[in-house]
Amino acid sequence: MIFYTPDINFTRDNFASLRLCEVKSSPAKSQSRKVKNEQSLTAESINENQYYTLNGEESAHAVRVLRLNAGDEVTLVDGRGGRYRAKIVGAHHKHCEVAILDHQAEYGRRPYRLHIGIAPTKNMDRFEWFIEKATEIGIDEITPLLCERSERKHVNTERLQRVMIAAMKQSEKAYLPLLNEMTPFEKWLKMPKSAYRYIAHCNDGDRQTLKTAYQAGWDAVIAIGPEGDFSMQEVKQALDDGFKSITLGTSRLRTETAGVVACHSVYFVNG
Repeated sequence: MIFYTPDINFTRDNFASLRLCEVKSSPAKSQSRKVKNEQSLTAESINENQYYTLNGEESAHAVRVLRLNAGDEVTLVDGRGGRYRAKIVGAHHKHCEVAILDHQAEYGRRPYRLHIGIAPTKNMDRFEWFIEKATEIGIDEITPLLCERSERKHVNTERLQRVMIAAMKQSEKAYLPLLNEMTPFEKWLKMPKSAYRYIAHCNDGDRQTLKTAYQAGWDAVIAIGPEGDFSMQEVKQALDDGFKSITLGTSRLRTETAGVVACHSVYFVNG
């Protein structure tokens, strides 16, 4: 279960999520018990040999809903590659305190960086599905794009952030992707990008498959257009700015499907 705390800013510097994948009982208990529920928590920073107090809502869920007690061990991830083993030392429903036991840095770090710029779909459920699946597969940055043929001109980044957090926890990752605000396509093209750049479109012309154009270990930026595809002018602008035309296969894909295929293709090439 995911908690959202509006009075705390979920940033890469102060976000931590608590994934209760397995809870080890204290010595006084006869056997360990597994907890299927998941939750997220916030902390200003995480270091070994430190104590943290969960906020009221999270404490209530941990103690009253999941019925955790002092001595139970939990796993935390900070969204920046840190994975921590912690133990509850004070099980109070208003201020549950945990102690950090040890940690692993750069947990699950990939040998490449992937940034996908994608036009949100008119149906937000479909775009949220892309956000969820891309996070589960592995992605570093997502930029919602405002294109010439875009049917959706605004997105709720706060809601999308919650989807990302849930997907990060579910897939047992320690890195939370960076989610940017909606950005006009022309402006996005001009932003500095020290990576190999590709634009997927259905227009006629010479296009390589992504698996041919991309090589393992490369940082990549991939542009995915709206449901009506990129316009000819937008494709020309991208090519003029150093992007390469690619195809994601012989089938005509929905926007959200194209985004997932691009994400998985890069993951697959990297083995």
